[in-house]
Amino acid sequence: MTDKSRNDMLLDPGMDLTLRPMRYPDFYEQYRAAIRNTWTVEEVDLGSDLPDLASFTDEERHLINRLVAFFATGDTIVANNLVLNLYKHVNAPEARLYLSRQLFEEAVHVQFYLTLLDTYLPDPADRVKAFAAVEHIPSIRTKAEFCFKWIDSINGLDELNTADDRRSFLLNLICFAACIEGLFFYGAFAYVYWLRSRGLLDGLATGTNWVFRDESCHMNFAFSVVDVVRSEEPELFDAELERQVTQMMEEAVAAELQFAEDLCGQGLPGMTVADMKSYLEYVADQRLSRLGMPKRYDSKNPFGFMALQDVQELTNFFERRPTAYQVAVDGKVDLDEDF
Repeated sequence: MTDKSRNDMLLDPGMDLTLRPMRYPDFYEQYRAAIRNTWTVEEVDLGSDLPDLASFTDEERHLINRLVAFFATGDTIVANNLVLNLYKHVNAPEARLYLSRQLFEEAVHVQFYLTLLDTYLPDPADRVKAFAAVEHIPSIRTKAEFCFKWIDSINGLDELNTADDRRSFLLNLICFAACIEGLFFYGAFAYVYWLRSRGLLDGLATGTNWVFRDESCHMNFAFSVVDVVRSEEPELFDAELERQVTQMMEEAVAAELQFAEDLCGQGLPGMTVADMKSYLEYVADQRLSRLGMPKRYDSKNPFGFMALQDVQELTNFFERRPTAYQVAVDGKVDLDEDF
């Protein structure tokens, strides 16, 4: 351990209730920024997408059906890990404020995707199949099993008393930030923005813009927690942790590539499995670099329609005031200039 007292470190067991003096003011500022960015599902007009859906080819319809099936459970899995694992072990009240806000945002995302399914899939039987996708669609089941493996990896840890405990926690946190929110979701967003680049599904793209911002902030917060732990307990970040994170990322890329093969088949105009592979590898390298680890792939981003999203992701959300959606805008939003 470092010279800092164990009782003062972020992953020390306990339930610190004291907001003053505040040990981690950046977490509190991230919480305040999240509050300013409140949106509701009712602001998204998904009904405007119905004419586009009616014009889809069979291949496009397969892609969108698979995509909404993944959305149906993706954020619920993230919320479960947040409640079962993250909130329990990040021992600072200002950090738990942010995690509480994140849980609310995950609930909004779940509501958004529920509304998406109800709008896109008018047949109740199709909706039931979508919500059961983790059982009967292999490409989605593979991703879900990857998530569940890392939820279960620390589900029995009540306290982080040893260095091994803390490394296990870090692996869970990094998995959900870098692999699930930072790779699985970004892969899904790429399909949405590909459709938007063709002038399709504007309602879905609008809601996805807001989900994208939320998920980028969630990822930023998790990486901030990693940064704090690294400063307090640098000995945890050894070669073995780096090896495990890199292997985890490789498994995530492989799982998401299986999903791409399911969605894209032989390829669609501007969206092929090969291009998605390059994009996923590019994103994986971005996550590894943010963690201070060597890149694994050195691939390029083949999707020009994602370039502005990458620029926004690299912007420090907490040094600027986002204007695309806030409570006091009378329900009128315009995201075009930001994307």
